[in-house]
Order: sequence, then structure tokens, then C-alpha cells
Amino acid sequence: MTTTELPSGFRHVRMLLAREKARPSGNREEGYDLLLPLLEDGRIDPAAWKKHKMRCRVRSFGPGRDDRIGRLRRKPGGQWYFDYEEGDRDDEPGFRLGDEKFVTGEYVSVAHGDVTHTYQVARVERP
Repeated sequence: MTTTELPSGFRHVRMLLAREKARPSGNREEGYDLLLPLLEDGRIDPAAWKKHKMRCRVRSFGPGRDDRIGRLRRKPGGQWYFDYEEGDRDDEPGFRLGDEKFVTGEYVSVAHGDVTHTYQVARVERP
């Protein structure tokens, strides 16, 4: 299956680091590219994810480091997270990702270890 054969609800979402205390202007070179199924209101479509979970991709990027490629996963309790390698050491859980709306201009929080960063959805488009 190529990206052109993905179900119609799949979207490419780009999120960029929003402003925070250490970076008052944010960082347009740090963020995530996501390929995931969305409902009409912009929330993750759990049924489509379950059916096509191997197609749900995550790319974490930032200056001075290699990109990390992973998958969107969901824990038995329902928490969504980004998974890059076996085990949970590198997992990046989203804060209430199931409730977030991936709509341009909205904010999404993702944890990196003990630190949570906020990202702004810069664009949402068909792959």
C-alpha cells in the first residue's frame, strides 16, 4: 500500500516546537511529522488506527541530531505514544493525545523523559 492508497481519513500533520520559557520564540526546526488517521473533528480515529496501525508513522526532527522514525502506538489503558525502538525507554507519551484535535494552530504536548514540550500544529494535509 502506498500513501496514495491510504484510507481517506489519513493526514500528514506537521507540529513545530511552540514557545516555552527556554525558547520564547519556539523553534521552527524542531518538531514532528505524523501520518495518522483523523476523524472529521481532527481527533485520532482509533478504529482506523487499529486497522492500519502499521501505516501510522512518526518522524521526530530537530537541529543537530538525526531524525528518529517511529510509530504511533496505544497502551491498553488508551494512552497514545510515539514509539521508536523496542522497550519503553524511548517512548514519548502525548498528553491526552486522544482528546487533542490535530487542527492547524492547535497545541499538542509530548513528553520527552521527565520534560513535557508543547508543539503547535503547523499544517494538516492529505498525504
